[in-house]
Amino acid sequence: MPTIRADDGVMLDHSEYGDPAGRPVVLLAGFKAAASSWCYQVPALAQAGYRVIAADLRGHGRSDRPDAGVDMARRGQDVRDLVDALDLRGAVLVGGSMGANTIWSYLSQVGEERVAGVVSIDQTPRMLNTADWPHGFYGYTEENVDTYFAEGIPDTGRGTPLWRRGMRLVRLLRAMKGAQRALTAGELSLLGDHAKADWRPAIAATEVPALFVAGAESEFWPSAHAAASAALATRGESAVIAHDGHAANIEQPRAFNAGLLDFLARVG
Repeated sequence: MPTIRADDGVMLDHSEYGDPAGRPVVLLAGFKAAASSWCYQVPALAQAGYRVIAADLRGHGRSDRPDAGVDMARRGQDVRDLVDALDLRGAVLVGGSMGANTIWSYLSQVGEERVAGVVSIDQTPRMLNTADWPHGFYGYTEENVDTYFAEGIPDTGRGTPLWRRGMRLVRLLRAMKGAQRALTAGELSLLGDHAKADWRPAIAATEVPALFVAGAESEFWPSAHAAASAALATRGESAVIAHDGHAANIEQPRAFNAGLLDFLARVG
């Protein structure tokens, strides 16, 4: 896999597919997920003529794994270093879960000069539930803001049980093969930083087209977050995929890919 060096010396891996002259589509996986988790999107995007870049940010896949210092700001800077090193222009950034909020971190620090569009996959921009944002992580409130994610990602009891997902579970296990469930101290710190962030201002400031996708049966938050997020954006739109969980692009790849390709075809 090709590597680039971030501005602090950390090595970041990525894989490229498709037409080198096509519009760049950068795929950013979520927490604990490697770039290989995009296995159901890469063939469809490459066949459609896009330059597909599946990135491993620090701590993921084959990239370097620093013991500390990884927060949402640093993840946005890793995207900057990748985009700059590859000299991408007119890129569409596609992020799943934490990968989606990493895009808002990037845009809030760098701007959208090199970006033509954004796709957020089942990720609320604010995980904390408040009076003005009831679309956060189930059970996460101002009363437990400092403790809810202290030991990991809580089981919400929501969504379709794994044993009832059939092929959805098979796809999920294939895409997440090799991922370690145990969390390091550094990963817990990143998770806490992610949980407390509010990316709604970044969405409101973004002028490029933005698609917000939700899984109708997400384990983490109500699917209404997609429409609420789209309403914040200047050029936002939303979609909810039926019979789909948090890993929306993995569990229902056919429906997700159709929506993604339609959005990409309309990006100016």
